[in-house]
Amino acid sequence: MKFIFEVDMNTEAMKVDPEAELGRALRYWAGNLKNYPMEAGAGEDIFDSEYKAAGSWAIVGD
Repeated sequence: MKFIFEVDMNTEAMKVDPEAELGRALRYWAGNLKNYPMEAGAGEDIFDSEYKAAGSWAIVGD
């Protein structure tokens, strides 16, 4: 299996402060992953600090 965390660096919030936005998204999902099964098919959308779609994460099979 693979864990994929993909973020669009072209959102307005990402353009303004990419380090802060990426750090915020990574911290949020690092703490929230415990609520999801660690199996293929799990995943969610990722939103920036302006609550705009900025990507997604997913667990996929090989």
